[in-house]
Amino acid sequence: MESGMKIAVLALATGLALPAAALADEPATAHNNVCLPVSNIMDTTVVDDQTILYRMNNGKVWRNTLPRRCPDLKFENGFTEVVHADEVCSHLQTIYVLHTRTPCMLGDFTLEPPAAKKQ
Repeated sequence: MESGMKIAVLALATGLALPAAALADEPATAHNNVCLPVSNIMDTTVVDDQTILYRMNNGKVWRNTLPRRCPDLKFENGFTEVVHADEVCSHLQTIYVLHTRTPCMLGDFTLEPPAAKKQ
């Protein structure tokens, strides 16, 4: 392995919070790919077998739509992933369903519209 390369393994499930750090609030983008700084991810929610919501420390929510259905993702309600360079990137990241270890590739990240505030 190349020296200086950071590799981290994350276990992400509904309600699991990650520590906050002072990195940029906005994700890095390159070649139409979106990368979210791991330190800015507050938690994740598995919506169904093809959709994961990433809630950021700044209140924004990014939806990842997997290119195909990921069996048992919703049933297991969580996943792990290996993170390179402290970012989670669309189309470059593989997640593994908890318990079954089924590998699934992340797809497009899209920014969710802000929730309407109650008065």
